[in-house]
Amino acid sequence: MSVSLPSNPDSPKSDASLTQWLDYMQQIHVSAIDMGLSRVLPVAEHLGIVQSAKEDTYVFTVAGTNGKGSTTAVISALCQAAGYKTALYQSPHLSHFNERVRINGEMVSDETLIAAFDKVESARLQCGLTLSFFEMTTLAALLIFAEADCQVWVLEVGLGGRLDVVNIIDADLAVITNIGIDHVDWLGDNVEAIGSEKAGILRDNISLIYGATEMPNSVQQLINQHNASCYQVGIDFSYSVVDENTWQYSNAAVTLQLPRPALSLTNTANALSAVLASPLEVDINAIEKALTTVKLAGRFDYREIKDRYWLFDVAHNEQGVEFLLAQLLPFWQQHLIKQAKQNSQSSDNKQPATIKMLFSMLADKDISMVVQRLTQANLPISAWFIGEIDYPRAASIEQLKTVLASQVDASNIHAFADLQQATAAVIAEAQPQDLIVVCGSFHTIGETLVALDVA
Repeated sequence: MSVSLPSNPDSPKSDASLTQWLDYMQQIHVSAIDMGLSRVLPVAEHLGIVQSAKEDTYVFTVAGTNGKGSTTAVISALCQAAGYKTALYQSPHLSHFNERVRINGEMVSDETLIAAFDKVESARLQCGLTLSFFEMTTLAALLIFAEADCQVWVLEVGLGGRLDVVNIIDADLAVITNIGIDHVDWLGDNVEAIGSEKAGILRDNISLIYGATEMPNSVQQLINQHNASCYQVGIDFSYSVVDENTWQYSNAAVTLQLPRPALSLTNTANALSAVLASPLEVDINAIEKALTTVKLAGRFDYREIKDRYWLFDVAHNEQGVEFLLAQLLPFWQQHLIKQAKQNSQSSDNKQPATIKMLFSMLADKDISMVVQRLTQANLPISAWFIGEIDYPRAASIEQLKTVLASQVDASNIHAFADLQQATAAVIAEAQPQDLIVVCGSFHTIGETLVALDVA
């Protein structure tokens, strides 16, 4: 389907910066999200991307409501540790666009991205089509992987599955981490509809790793339709905590005692199941190496910055917050034990440690539900610091305050114009023994890291 091209803006010049290219690609299509593959496929085929992905590559495609970033990070780390040249595509990014496109764990350079954008733009114009920002940038990432002759591609679906740009590439193995209610304007308002969209990444006779204990009928129907082999958590593989440093993974073929990674065991188990179900050769040494080194910014991401304790997590929906709380509650007990030991060695009369929330969300998310889950948890949250995200879909300060005031004492809400001011305020207010939890959106994490000068 051809769409008349806008007369402006003009394509960037040959010496344009990465920022100029990203700004340009935000403007050339009528909407930021435009589901469907009819426009993007001709451009991808013109560039030879689809053909390249079928030649001497193995493709993992990961969909799901939550946990895609951690799952793709672990799959990539496992393959890289085993010696495969591994491409990793994730979205969105926290601070730098380059975070989305990695080869062997390293972000690609501005120059590599710009060269790929220029080729995608040329192909787009030759095909007489407009593409959204996500379509343009995803095609560029896939082109980079093809030109770099990566042996393994690990692709995170941006939205849904069936109509996401990533789905122009046939998966050799698919992962669905879980299915929850999110992006209802595009995917539907029930798990059956959403499940059908996410299972759209399936292909005939491939394997699917399904990382939740409940499966919608729509997913099972597509598994049957594609004659796919399904490996589901709790049925075909399982995992358990052994101690603070060790966990156990089991499937029908193996039982492994492994080092605990910095990322969630749920997502790690899904990722390990995917690699073990593939024909790739990955030995126990590679698995152990990957699990001790893999990390992902913004996913239960603990740091000590500016003499304060910080925990960053991109949780932005009900399922994500439940996932955060499952890890945060035991972590908080460990934090208290650590502080008690430090207090016993100090003559200072310190106040009890509390949690300070640094919080902001996008307006189209269920802010009330997220706040409700956080406030009802058994956590000593003593104050909320909010600031408006610098993004068109950001919730306003008034919207955030209204939701919080319905569930939190107004005296505990501290509102600021932006997250930079909110970050400075929470540092000033928090005591050294407190824990500052930053959550609500990828943008919340990214802007806070910039404000802390650690992005």
